[in-house]
Amino acid sequence: MRVWKRATGVLKDRCSIWAAKLSPYGTCRNSDLETVVIKATSHNEQCMDYKNVQKVFQWLRISPIYLKPLLCVLSIRMQKTSNWVVALKGLMLIHGIFCFDMPMIQRMGRLPFDLSQFSDGHLNPEKSWVFNTFIRSYFAYLDHRSVNSRIEAKKLQNKKGKECEELTLLEELNNLAGLQKTLDMLLQIKPKSGVNMNVVLILEAMDCVMDEIVEVYGKFSKEINRVLLRVCDIGGKEEASIGFDIAKKTKSQGEQLTLHFEFCKEIGVLNNCVCPKIVEIDYEEIEELKKIMSGGEEKAIVVRDNSKEVNINGLTTVVTDHWEVFLDEVIVDVEKEHDYNGTLSIVDPNNPFLDETFDIVPYNPVQHYDLPDLISL
Repeated sequence: MRVWKRATGVLKDRCSIWAAKLSPYGTCRNSDLETVVIKATSHNEQCMDYKNVQKVFQWLRISPIYLKPLLCVLSIRMQKTSNWVVALKGLMLIHGIFCFDMPMIQRMGRLPFDLSQFSDGHLNPEKSWVFNTFIRSYFAYLDHRSVNSRIEAKKLQNKKGKECEELTLLEELNNLAGLQKTLDMLLQIKPKSGVNMNVVLILEAMDCVMDEIVEVYGKFSKEINRVLLRVCDIGGKEEASIGFDIAKKTKSQGEQLTLHFEFCKEIGVLNNCVCPKIVEIDYEEIEELKKIMSGGEEKAIVVRDNSKEVNINGLTTVVTDHWEVFLDEVIVDVEKEHDYNGTLSIVDPNNPFLDETFDIVPYNPVQHYDLPDLISL
C-alpha cells in the first residue's frame, strides 16, 4: 500500500510538471519557476527537497519581480492539494520566503492560500487528524505573522520623514501582549504525544518552529522587565491592569515553554538549540502593580515609623519622620466667585469666625493705599 502511495505521488508530480511546461508565460505564470516549486513541494514524505528550495530562493535573489508568479503557483498548488505532505512543504517554503528582507514580502498581508480547514483525503481519518491539526496550527501562525509584518511595515512607512517618537507605555504593553499571543500560537505547533508522528518531515518543520520560538521569546524577555518597571513608575490603573495580566501570563507561559522544549528533545527535534532562560518577575513588582490597580498608589508617600521622644528640661519633644499631608477642603472657582466689583471673594463655610449676623457691614478693601512716612513724624 505504501509503495502504491509513493508511486501515485510521483506520477502526480510529473503530470503537474508537464502541465507547467506546456502552459503559456504570463504575468503570473513562469514554467521554469513553477517546475522548481512543484519539485520543492513534492509528495515524497521522506524529507524536504532543499536543493529545489534553494533554487526557489535564487529566483527571488535575482529580482523581486518573481515573487508574484511564485506566490501564484504556490497558491494554486496549495488550494488543489489534499495531501498533508504537499501542504506542509508549501508552508515550510513560504516560511523560508519570510526570511528575505524584501518590502514586497513584508507588505504581503494575508497568505495567498487558506489551509485553516485542511483535511488529508488519503489517510484514514483516525490517523490523519493529527497531521491535519499540525497543518492548521502551522498555517495559523504563518498567516498571523504575515499580517503583523504588513502592520509593522505600514507603521514604519508612516514614520518616514518624522522624528523618532518614543512609544507610549500603552503601546509597549500591547506589543508585549502581542508577543505572548504569538508565542501561544507557536506552542500549539507540535506533534501529538502518544501518536506516531516521528516523520522526518515533521521534525524538519519543528526545527523551523523552534527557531521562531527562540526569536520571539528573546524579544519578549528583553523588554518585559523594563516595561513593567516603567509601569510601576508612571503607569495608571489601565497600564497596571494590562501589566499585571502580562506578568501573570509570563509565569505560566514560561512553564509551558520548558515542557515544550523537553518534549521536543524527547522526540529528537532539537539538536543544538537550547531552551532560553525563562523570565522571572519580581514579587515586589507584582505587588506594586496591585497597589496601582487598587488606587492606593495615587496618595502614596511611603514612610517608616521611626518616631522617638526626647526629654529636655522637663519638656517632651517628639521627633518623627512622618509626613503630614494637609488638604484644602475648599476649592475656589475663580470664575464664579468674583463679586460685582471684579474682586475675588473667597468664602469658607467651615470658618467659625464668620457669622451671617456680621454681613450687615460689608467689607470694602481700600484700593491704592499709600503707607505713611513714619520716620518723619
